Amino acid sequence: MDYSPRICHNNMMDATPRSSAYRGGDFTAWQESARKKLTGLLGLPFEIPSDDGFIIEWEKEHEDFHEIRFSFKSEKDVWVCAHLLLPHEIIKPLPLMLCLQGHSTGMHISLGRVKYERDIKSISQGDRDFALQAVKHQYAALALEQRSFGERHGLPVGPACASVAMPALLVGRTLIGERVWDISRTIDIIEKYFTQIDAQRIGAVGNSGGGTAIIYAAALETRIAAAMPSCSLCSYKLSITAMHHCVCNYIPGIANEFDMGDICGLIAPRPLVIVNGREDDIFPIEGAKAEFERLSHLYSIAGSPEACCHVIGDGGHRFYADAAWPVFNELTKL
Repeated sequence: MDYSPRICHNNMMDATPRSSAYRGGDFTAWQESARKKLTGLLGLPFEIPSDDGFIIEWEKEHEDFHEIRFSFKSEKDVWVCAHLLLPHEIIKPLPLMLCLQGHSTGMHISLGRVKYERDIKSISQGDRDFALQAVKHQYAALALEQRSFGERHGLPVGPACASVAMPALLVGRTLIGERVWDISRTIDIIEKYFTQIDAQRIGAVGNSGGGTAIIYAAALETRIAAAMPSCSLCSYKLSITAMHHCVCNYIPGIANEFDMGDICGLIAPRPLVIVNGREDDIFPIEGAKAEFERLSHLYSIAGSPEACCHVIGDGGHRFYADAAWPVFNELTKL
């Protein structure tokens, strides 16, 4: 006799109806309906504050870019901090890449800056200095500190998601929904205060938890013109159901409505570069390939099969800059 409750859950996952998945008919109408369903599952929307509290804290010149550190309020009592890098000698307005770290010590890794010993490996062996990469590829870059990471009440050893995610569930919210909200409000700030940026050319890149936030944000936020999530696409059953993951990945009831490939279909026809590691042991490649096949089918229905691409690196749970950026640049032409 096997007394594990996982058997029940696995059987339910096998039988899940994915009630909000595309079943045919008007594709645009499906996207509109599915976005409403996803918005509700994430616990959105929240109230936009009447005063965003925007402030530039400091500015600094570097050899290759001008750096602006700023803060603002995304909702009542919630402050967001970010760094904007504006490359020199490039015609403005500039395309922008939103850069989101995964479960790490914070956004300083996107800036290639070491605060703690563990950051050295994260940057040098994981290609996680996204903001510096974006500047190199002639984008402006915005490193955003996600809730429960880094300066937003993370820890020296990494994030503190549970302390935020679990109380959020008690009040009908989700941490991933809160992170998506912050991304949308950041775009509001860019449009309002930074004329150096072309708001029609905003892309997003991130790994792991950063990639997950990008997938959900791009599904709902059509101002994200192109996305490059890394090591975050996989079926729910083979990833966050199959093994221990951070609690911030879990959204009540979502598997009854969608799998990850369905959610990526909400990004169509905008360019989407999915990055996975062949040996990633927490987002297994077989689940990633299955969900890419699902989203690729949806892109074909949307009339843009060429707008999505799957980059698979020969390694584990990390970003693959040399393989991914050329594909993104060719596909998006931001």
